[in-house]
Amino acid sequence: MNLAWISLVALLTAITLSMLTNVNVGVVSLAFAWIVGVYLGGMPLNTVIGTFPVQLFLTLVGVTLLFGMAGINGTLGRLASRAVSLCRGNAGVIPVMFFLIALALSSIGPGNIATTAILAPMAMAVGARAAVPPFLMALMVGNGAQAGALSPFAPTGVIVNGIMERIGLGGHEMQTYGNNLFAHAIVTFGAYFLFGGMKLFTRRAAEPQLSQGDQTGARGDVELVETEPFEWVHWITIAILTTLVLVVVVFEMQVGMAALTGAALLSLVGAGNEKEAIKKMPWGVVIMVCGVTVLIGVLEKTQGMALFADLLAKISTPGTVTLTIAFVTGLVSVYSSTSGVVLPAFLPTVPALAQQLGGADPLAIASAMYVGGHLVDLSPLSTIGALCIAALPPEADAKKLFNQLLAWGLSMMVVGALICWVLF
Repeated sequence: MNLAWISLVALLTAITLSMLTNVNVGVVSLAFAWIVGVYLGGMPLNTVIGTFPVQLFLTLVGVTLLFGMAGINGTLGRLASRAVSLCRGNAGVIPVMFFLIALALSSIGPGNIATTAILAPMAMAVGARAAVPPFLMALMVGNGAQAGALSPFAPTGVIVNGIMERIGLGGHEMQTYGNNLFAHAIVTFGAYFLFGGMKLFTRRAAEPQLSQGDQTGARGDVELVETEPFEWVHWITIAILTTLVLVVVVFEMQVGMAALTGAALLSLVGAGNEKEAIKKMPWGVVIMVCGVTVLIGVLEKTQGMALFADLLAKISTPGTVTLTIAFVTGLVSVYSSTSGVVLPAFLPTVPALAQQLGGADPLAIASAMYVGGHLVDLSPLSTIGALCIAALPPEADAKKLFNQLLAWGLSMMVVGALICWVLF
């Protein structure tokens, strides 16, 4: 077995472990990269270490730290609760509003997982009071968060755009974001109409038993979520988050360093608890992404990545490549981390895959990979689906929601593949 095959087996082993175990595949990938690169490939240790994605690491740390602080000090929750209050108790509007809130929050920086963690408990509680089915609420919140996942400011968007830049497909950040958003909007609002969303407009929110402290809206509508007042720490946080978006979009500053600067300002003025935010940062995901990236770097040097592309090309044709690739990435993503394992492993194969197929559009193949991988992520085997189930009120049927989300996630392998085939 030559070195290319050995390195490819190491990658496939890491992917398999990510699907079957709870081991952090980033740690395993770093070990594989060291063994394969230094001891089997004869590479200098500095060459292997040099594949560590320093800029990606700093960006993920900066973005997750800043928005972690904004979540802990209550700014994101207050913004979300005010958006919900605009529904005025209308049961049909509530799921749509939660989709839009999740999309907006995920897009401006927290990303899909943090946004779902923030909104899912509120969504399930509000949905129970308004008699909206938990499955519909989970779809709207989870897919809304997923729709914003590839924003240039979100952690997954940072990962994908970094890989796209490295493989020669940079400069398409807004197209990447738009493709993912559009695909999720199609399936989400298709589900909204299919699972009774329009029927909710024929009634008001279910009237709960009011306690002495309950509030009513201007037309007598029940307030479904408590809105707390903004204080100085929240206004400062909003100003810093707004400034972050402006300096990155208008002045093209590096988002990670800009976010770290914003986090430092919040800490210095006493508006954010950086110690608590650091504890809650998704370090497991950061290690996973960086570790897999290092292993991919070793594969590129050993020609293992070209071999992987060759294997993918054998099951595809120029006319079916987006369909096939979306299905394969969706299948793996049901059981594995899309941002941490699947996309770092598959996206680097795009240039070689397009070249081998001849006439295939590299950007279309990449789009099928990241859209197909994300559409299945509401499965209860993924973090997004699990967070929605964990947020259910005690009286709700968790097993029923688990089965519904599992069926949804598995069906999205086929639906997502068809969508990618049509769109790309």
